[in-house]
Amino acid sequence: MELSTLFLHSDLQWASVSAALLVLVIFSYVFAYRVFSVDHEASVDFSVPVPEQINSGWKGEVLDKPSIKVSGSSGIQCYNPANGQLLRKVNPATPDGIDRAITRATEAQKEWAKTTFGQRRRVLRSMLKYILANQDAITTVACLDSGKTRVDAMLGEILVTVEKLKWTIKHGEKALKPERRPTNFLMMYKYNEVRWEPLGVLAACTAQHLTSHPSISHLLFIGSRPVAQHVSISACRSLTPLCLELGGKDPAILLDSISPRLLHQIIPILLKGIFTSSGQNCIGIERIIAVSDTYDCLVPLLQKRIEALHPGDPLSHSSNYNIGAMISDSRFPHLTSLIQKAVSEGASLLVGGSQHHSPSAPKGHYFAPTLLVGVTPDMAIAQEELFAPIALLMPAVSTAHAIQIANSTPYALGASVFADPGDRDNIEAVVQGVKAGMVSVNDFGAYYATGLPFGGRGGSGYGRFGGEEGLRGICNVKAVCRDARWAQVLLGGIGTRIPVTPPLAFFI
Repeated sequence: MELSTLFLHSDLQWASVSAALLVLVIFSYVFAYRVFSVDHEASVDFSVPVPEQINSGWKGEVLDKPSIKVSGSSGIQCYNPANGQLLRKVNPATPDGIDRAITRATEAQKEWAKTTFGQRRRVLRSMLKYILANQDAITTVACLDSGKTRVDAMLGEILVTVEKLKWTIKHGEKALKPERRPTNFLMMYKYNEVRWEPLGVLAACTAQHLTSHPSISHLLFIGSRPVAQHVSISACRSLTPLCLELGGKDPAILLDSISPRLLHQIIPILLKGIFTSSGQNCIGIERIIAVSDTYDCLVPLLQKRIEALHPGDPLSHSSNYNIGAMISDSRFPHLTSLIQKAVSEGASLLVGGSQHHSPSAPKGHYFAPTLLVGVTPDMAIAQEELFAPIALLMPAVSTAHAIQIANSTPYALGASVFADPGDRDNIEAVVQGVKAGMVSVNDFGAYYATGLPFGGRGGSGYGRFGGEEGLRGICNVKAVCRDARWAQVLLGGIGTRIPVTPPLAFFI
């Protein structure tokens, strides 16, 4: 008994020593790996000069009549639409300048096409690190340039860009990995695959000289339908493929299964969808279509919240401002006219409806947050993209009627549907029935931050950017068909055997 106890004690000691040695070996390996290994995809630090305009205390000349045009010159005035301060004057690109830029990009693209996915990820990781480290400066620039609030800049410039970079770093290589495709009985000895290869120099600008340039391989245009038609005509001269994102008249459909508690949760989402960047958002909510009792409950709740919105300079010292400026005041008379016309046709104006004059920024471009209820599809304001801080509330009698109203415009970009999560049949009816390129369920614009393809149909354009479809859309799609390896071994040489007919044999 004593001997067996001794052996057991000895075994336990050896087990303890072995475990300790194992932990020591693992720790040493991890330490050595971290110290001596080289991460070939690690980010690289770089810097970009910071514009002086973002420095605290900088004051620019306040323009008497803020405009991008300079009288008697082709120059462009860049100014802060929140207060009218001149930021800088720049000269537009010339055809020769565009040619030189494209030539440099073409040469650089040849080398970029030879890089590995690991090298490309390193570039993207470097960009990601820079954006996260300099997000305060970037959002300040965005606020100065567009007049939006810092929260809107964080969502629109930082969050979305970071998401796109992280998605591409994590999933880009997989999206572009050659994909095997099926064959058929006659060609059973063939191996088929599709490859996505670098297409060339891509552009996302609208200069006429650029849109028909023979060295541009793909164009992305984001803007209005009339301008897109000119871009398309120009691009067809060089047969340059296009991706067009032309805005929308996005509906938010609220079904009658919404409880009072759920409705209070939905209100902030609606407000964010309508008033982000003062309504200057291509996927912003332009129409709220509410069914039956939900409509009646929604009106006072929206009115109270919209009355509490205060436009003003987002970079001023006041913390009272929660909505920023519009990029220009050129459309204010037209917006006011549309509202007045809708009221004359039966709609009710409950909040706003005209230009807002900020005492602290009298040269800023502000439109008062607006609520217009009782809007019907036959009103001009219900058909035109407003791109402004205007909430339109439209009544519907049923889910089918709500879908009909949603589909009553030429646009078909995004849409939202709100309902009790258990109301699956009606939710699915809206998701399937609404004409749109993207739909959020019980949310607004969530598809824009989840790596999904972005784009619309009809009057909202065609093509996709973002996600796997967007990445593949800017590639050359190459189909490759070859003899399968087993066929090479069994058949020897080339698998295809074409018999030589007598007339052909005469020439052999």
